[in-house]
Amino acid sequence: MTYNQSGHVAEFMALQYLRLKGYALVACNYVTGRGTGAGEIDLIVKNQDTLAFIEVKKRKDINTAAYSILPKQQMRIRRAAEIFLAHHCEYQNFNIRFDAVLIEFPFKIKHIENAF
Repeated sequence: MTYNQSGHVAEFMALQYLRLKGYALVACNYVTGRGTGAGEIDLIVKNQDTLAFIEVKKRKDINTAAYSILPKQQMRIRRAAEIFLAHHCEYQNFNIRFDAVLIEFPFKIKHIENAF
């Protein structure tokens, strides 16, 4: 399995895990486009009145995954979230969160709410 394929598997696992916790998918691999200064958002999910922007990280262990979400990436994800919200007014009254789903293969998963 290539690195890109394992990343897609990790995102799929994260989405299934979140669905089991009651979240519904809003968008997957949301990209704002060139020149926006924003990054890709792996998953955008909602649960009642909360909209969560999810960064999925797969590493050899959970701790390494947690520390791999660097401040520069956090800033780019926040910028992408701002752009998403500007284009999707239906979420203007939702609570907003930035979460992380950390994955260690073969199968260990951790969801951190308000990760950054």
